[in-house]
Amino acid sequence: MALPKLETLTYELNLPSTDETVKYRPFLVKEQNLMIAQESEDTKVIENAFASIIKDCTFDGIDPYKMPLFDVEYVFLRLRGKSVGEKIKLNVLCPDDEKTRVDVDINLEDVHVQMNVDHTNIVKVTDNISVIMKYPCLADMDGFDASGKAQSLFDMMKRCVHEIHDGEDVHSRIDISEKELDEFIESMSTEQFENLSAFFETMPKLQYVVEVKNPKTKKKGEVLIEGLQSFFV
Repeated sequence: MALPKLETLTYELNLPSTDETVKYRPFLVKEQNLMIAQESEDTKVIENAFASIIKDCTFDGIDPYKMPLFDVEYVFLRLRGKSVGEKIKLNVLCPDDEKTRVDVDINLEDVHVQMNVDHTNIVKVTDNISVIMKYPCLADMDGFDASGKAQSLFDMMKRCVHEIHDGEDVHSRIDISEKELDEFIESMSTEQFENLSAFFETMPKLQYVVEVKNPKTKKKGEVLIEGLQSFFV
């Protein structure tokens, strides 16, 4: 006699980038490769684990390698909440003395991707030249050094160039060589380069602000929690 099949609950969420409704389920015991990924220092292992879980748990409804990274983080946070528990405890640093740490309770259902009203993916370089940017996705993270090294940030910037508009002429990224793109960006003025960098600084991010009270000074303050990994420390 065959063993009974276990039913899995399904839920719905809206992708921050498109507002598209996606069905998903909690991850299962067989998908605990996430734990292996968290213990690994290999970013490729972590990337593959995230992608596999997201793809399986959304019933192949989305491609984690093509969607914006903030969508990936948001979806995974929702999966984690329904799978392990929506209430988490974080130990954060009080902003007034930057020495005292306190525990705070957070409901993952309250965490969302925050949109900057001034953000745009159209970067005006000159009156006639504009760069159309795309959001970094999981595939773009291959080899990326998040420590802030200039060359790594430069490479990420190139990966996110979608089109370059020169008046009526449109240059698609697929038709632009690496050398041409290098020369184009390197020829920018400091102000033009900063305008391009502002795309990353203002793009949507997974963020949550929590209020804390320092038990030593009795002062209240706010702590910004940003990025998926910040919710699992």
